[in-house]
Amino acid sequence: MSLIYSKLTSLLNLINDEFHKSFLFTSIFSIIRFIENEWVNSFFKGLYPGENFLSFLKKSYILKNHLFNPLIVLVVFASFLSLSLTPIPWSLFETLIIAFLFFFIGAAILPRFFLNNNLDNVLIFKRRDIYSIGFCLVLISIGFFFISIASVGGIPILKPSIRYLLKPMFTMPVFLIIPGTCILASIYLKDFQDKKISRSQVRFRFLILLTMDVALLLTLGYRTPLLAALLSLIIIAYYGNIIAVWEVVLGALIGIGAIIGIGYFRSIHELTISNAIDPFYTLKSRADFTLHVLSLLDIIGGNFGVTHGKLLASAIPGSELGPRMMIGKLIAWRTEVTITPTLIGQMVADFGKVGVAIEMGILGFILGIGFKIMRKTKNYFYIGLYSLILTYSILGVETGILDIQVLLYFATAIFIYMIIIFKSLSN
Repeated sequence: MSLIYSKLTSLLNLINDEFHKSFLFTSIFSIIRFIENEWVNSFFKGLYPGENFLSFLKKSYILKNHLFNPLIVLVVFASFLSLSLTPIPWSLFETLIIAFLFFFIGAAILPRFFLNNNLDNVLIFKRRDIYSIGFCLVLISIGFFFISIASVGGIPILKPSIRYLLKPMFTMPVFLIIPGTCILASIYLKDFQDKKISRSQVRFRFLILLTMDVALLLTLGYRTPLLAALLSLIIIAYYGNIIAVWEVVLGALIGIGAIIGIGYFRSIHELTISNAIDPFYTLKSRADFTLHVLSLLDIIGGNFGVTHGKLLASAIPGSELGPRMMIGKLIAWRTEVTITPTLIGQMVADFGKVGVAIEMGILGFILGIGFKIMRKTKNYFYIGLYSLILTYSILGVETGILDIQVLLYFATAIFIYMIIIFKSLSN
């Protein structure tokens, strides 16, 4: 495995070096550095509210230290369920209790039995290697962004109808910009921790990364990936002491506003609602529909499930139906639509209530052990990795964790965390 990693990073380092030597990228980075210097030394920067703005927020222990504890997944899940316009059926309520209980055990209790000694044997990755991985992921996403635009002959955000013409084989690589910018952000955090750049500089670079995410993802008309980009950067900045608590709260409000706003205006353009409808109605109706889907899956799945892993396996490229299309077939016999099943939809359809208990326990443990490693080491890489998997766990509350690239992020995290645990146990 180490040989594969060495060969891969050598190739990516070569690609990174060649691009950075090119005239185009030399010019781009020169312009960005100039803007950065002007921004850092700008008079107007002093007008921006400081660290102690809305200082009462810093008095909250949870907001200051544990805002992005793994248990936030349960808080978001409960909040999402509360938006539903219809009550939760009793059978589904039982399933939700099981899900919440086993996630809590996995996230808050089981990690206490692991990694209680010093993490001297934690895996340390070279900055150069990690930077090259992030840079190449961003390059791939930018390349496929232009391919996606060319394939539909227009800009989806300006003409929402052509968004449905976008081909997944072109758009999925565009979403690599999320882990790409997440990795680059963690690299800039390391430079800040090593005092190579100032706090103002690292904040500016985070802003540039976010701007790049917005430019690509908003242009294609996607709101969930855009929210993923925003949330992952906020989590890294929060644990890297790059942003204040009030900025985190403001970022969360902006994210919620983006979900409501983009969904509202898209619905108006697609004539599914009129502009007389309450903007919050789109969010409430979406939560209500998703909860209805989950209720049907709960009935179908029962205690031991009906698809027995086929739903999760359908995320593999080349499958006849994707997971969300397979859900459409399960509940309505319609394979031409994609339906979001919430975080536990796949679990209950595949393996029933038993599967919910096991999979939610595993998910909780992954996040819990990742949180513990991040808090103990304060290492830039583990802050970035935790932010990535927590982001998709939070967003998975509605969409489920069903995309192949997201499953690969979790597989990578599990692999790295298990190596650390085994090394700790062997010592």
